[in-house]
Amino acid sequence: MQKITAISATLLFASLAGGALAETRVAVSMTAFDNPFLTIIREAIAAEAAKTADVDLAFEDAQLDVARQLDQVQNFIADGYDAIVVNPVDGDSTTAITQAAVAAGVPLVYVNHPPGDIDSLPEGVSFVGSNEIDSGTMQTEQVCELLGGTGDVLVMMGPLENHSAITRTRDIHDVIATPDCSGMTVVEEQTANWKRGEAQDLMTNWLTSGVVFDAVIANNDEMAIGAILAMKAAGTDMDNVVVAGIDATPDGLAALASGDLDVTVYQNAARQGEVALQTAVAMAGGQPAERNIWIPFEPVTRENMADYQ
Repeated sequence: MQKITAISATLLFASLAGGALAETRVAVSMTAFDNPFLTIIREAIAAEAAKTADVDLAFEDAQLDVARQLDQVQNFIADGYDAIVVNPVDGDSTTAITQAAVAAGVPLVYVNHPPGDIDSLPEGVSFVGSNEIDSGTMQTEQVCELLGGTGDVLVMMGPLENHSAITRTRDIHDVIATPDCSGMTVVEEQTANWKRGEAQDLMTNWLTSGVVFDAVIANNDEMAIGAILAMKAAGTDMDNVVVAGIDATPDGLAALASGDLDVTVYQNAARQGEVALQTAVAMAGGQPAERNIWIPFEPVTRENMADYQ
């Protein structure tokens, strides 16, 4: 497992600039343009490309559609792009994308959402992202500490087929199964599909049904914020409930600073975008790349949140 540091990434891009490369055409397919976290990745890719005149960049919005994303990749190949970056709609449906890129000899970099075959990616294919086993584990360990190892928990999940959501939710249960946190119990667990609005509706339903809880653990900050909005609308005393998210988005950090959110975990979206583009350009230039390039998660609390603002 390789962890990218600021130094190693800088050296990687310096090696590109030092070579006599013609303009490199890179096409990017994103899961959705309206996702706040993925917007950070997309903007970071664009900012990294803007640092050099040698990169011509194109973006497409897959709009949460697996078939649309495959069509986009096939069009990228037909249009002669030198490398492709894909933020997969569904990691378990990436086989056709991988096969198309490999057959055409076009370097392919998956970013953020891992492909289903992450442990056996073929030559010319790489993944840049963060290890989800760390994210939900860090998040739930912090919640456990704040609850003193005992309490009733509501869990808000991302899309049920999504690798990150599946792993983060499994992490929650794994931590609760440890001796120090075995006094915690998951009383409700439903998906809100990463979305603030859906989470607000779900939380409202739970409150209306009279569910008793001590904490809300959400797979991302957007759902945690949705839960907070519903609780505040219902007059819940936020001092009596622990709310946790993941990603440390700007809105998540604002909620942490206001005292409504108690825990988040920093996923360096900007770094993922930067390194994904760097890797794609390097591969297009004939340089080898690690199959899996990991950007570490970092726990964020009110005590250290100033480091992330």
